[in-house]
Amino acid sequence: MAQTFETVGVVGLGTMGAGIAEVFARAGVQVIGVEADDAALDRGRGHLDRSTGRAVTKGKLTEDDRSEILGRITLTTSREDLADADLVIEAIPEIMEFKRGLFADLDRICKPSAVLATNTSSLSVTAIAASTSRPGRVIGMHFFNPAPVMKLVEVVHTVVTDDGLADDIAALARRLGKTPITAGDRAGFVVNRLLLGYLNHACALLESGLAGRDDIDAAMKLGVGLPMGPFTLLDLIGLDTSYEVCEVLFRETRDRRHAPAPVLRELVTAGLLGRKTGRGFYSDAEGAPAAEGDRRAASVSTVGIVGAGPEAAALVAALDGAGFKAVVAENSDLAPVADADVIVALSDRPIVELAVRIPHPDRLAGLHLVGDDVAEVASTVLTSEETAGAVRDLVKILGRTPVMCGDRAEFVVNALLYAYLNDAVRMLESGYASAGDIDTGMRLGCGYPAGPLEMLDAIGLETVRDGLRALYAEYREPSFAPVPLLDQLVTAGVPSIREYAG
Repeated sequence: MAQTFETVGVVGLGTMGAGIAEVFARAGVQVIGVEADDAALDRGRGHLDRSTGRAVTKGKLTEDDRSEILGRITLTTSREDLADADLVIEAIPEIMEFKRGLFADLDRICKPSAVLATNTSSLSVTAIAASTSRPGRVIGMHFFNPAPVMKLVEVVHTVVTDDGLADDIAALARRLGKTPITAGDRAGFVVNRLLLGYLNHACALLESGLAGRDDIDAAMKLGVGLPMGPFTLLDLIGLDTSYEVCEVLFRETRDRRHAPAPVLRELVTAGLLGRKTGRGFYSDAEGAPAAEGDRRAASVSTVGIVGAGPEAAALVAALDGAGFKAVVAENSDLAPVADADVIVALSDRPIVELAVRIPHPDRLAGLHLVGDDVAEVASTVLTSEETAGAVRDLVKILGRTPVMCGDRAEFVVNALLYAYLNDAVRMLESGYASAGDIDTGMRLGCGYPAGPLEMLDAIGLETVRDGLRALYAEYREPSFAPVPLLDQLVTAGVPSIREYAG
């Protein structure tokens, strides 16, 4: 029989804990909110008052609704008041020592049937449960900030969680109006494990000099359709929080991709933590980038294009329409473009081998069209500044945002995207989260336009597999090697990973 939860305790009433308390109270559940002292309790009360007040101002609650919600929340500084709670959720700082001490105390106070839940975003639920005499009644219930708004809840079970408890907690999340996903107890669970690997990878590409901060952010926001670029998101999350999650991931996986990038460590050590301190990768003092006039690439009249197919034809038509003469080399014979003012090679792979085959290698740049709005402009070690600038201006004339980058495998977008998709396949292969839950987690938890496995199917399994092989050949990073499951699906001719996963 499914367990019901009529009285819920919340320990820790910071922004997250107060939001969790509000969510339960909105659903008609009696809530006992606990803080360490009167000052902290007053701050928690302030969070509740402001959040519900904003809802009234926006017309999402009436004053009567607000009074009823707040009336269901009892605030106290005594943990002993949780003795009869059916469920207690902790929302205290992400420090294992603190959490284990709290759970040992809750184990002593709460009735034997009570469920003890942690809102941790990345720490081991198993380690927390081990501090109690009821590890089977301990579970992860990870809300996302702000809890009253975000629809996702990660339900995290351990190897000793009581049978059926994860289902009961998922049912409770649905009662709260949330969408639950279920995962095993792996560092970072679903969302943070995938998200922080991607964000840390972006830091590594920045440090390598492949592309600049603004270019990488523009590439992922405009090219992939993500809500914001990785560095904007890191500043929003907090660089200290991101650093700590990466540390947790690395301690479990020993994957170099999870080892915090040195630039992240340096910024955190300097106290530059993002929006919370006014400066991180970006600074509050920075104005918007100055708008550059679209220069007409005055020195360019003829544009050579190395490539074939619809993409090349569309580029020829666009250049002709903008008043440039376009010539095309569709095969290994580069003679037709040898004397063009600038030459662009349509590619997402390094093009320096093409450069050494033409009389003027300084005139060649790579061009990777991403979606409808972005074009990556890749410079080899031979590409002149004049050529890079001219191609950048051509891209603007064609109505796209240029992303300037180095001549490396998969350039920027695919390098970040394919590695992220590979991580999602690795997660699926390990069996600790389902395909549906992985996709739902990233859509609802991060606001992505599609889940990673949905993206993988849309791009094509073979395309991603081959791109990963190119990344591995370039960087020799083990985590870039295609996950065996992806390789096997491509070899077997399976067109959809989601259909395979059921």
